[in-house]
Amino acid sequence: MALPKGPTRGPETNLPLPRFVSLSTDRGNVRRGPSLSHRIDWVFLRRDMPLQVTAEYGHWRRVTDREGVGGWMHYAMLSGVRSVIVDAETLPLRAKPRADAAVVAQLEAGVVARLGECEPEWCRLTAGGYKGWAPKADLWGVTPDEIRD
Repeated sequence: MALPKGPTRGPETNLPLPRFVSLSTDRGNVRRGPSLSHRIDWVFLRRDMPLQVTAEYGHWRRVTDREGVGGWMHYAMLSGVRSVIVDAETLPLRAKPRADAAVVAQLEAGVVARLGECEPEWCRLTAGGYKGWAPKADLWGVTPDEIRD
């Protein structure tokens, strides 16, 4: 039997799996299984934190964070607004998507930024009132081949 090509689709939303979303609240319970009767294993405490959805079941989404920690969350806790986490020790935010462009800000590891457009190597970010471009390779929450307008 041949495996389907391309991304799989979620049975509830018909959206691609895996896909990135963000935490829509300041506090989100992560459960062992897809119902309120399952034990809470984790509590995510950072609004806008990027998460990766890997499965769907009813109103529940299985998510993981950049460390691979996760479980099941109710879909109401999640937002389609995209964000990323800075994976580099320090990350210069640049005025243009080029390594030699002027630096508009320095972002530290762990900073959560709003994700804008993405070219093959660079993404436009908004963080702490600053806007600029960063190399995609230094971010978690965007796939290497992702292009966004």
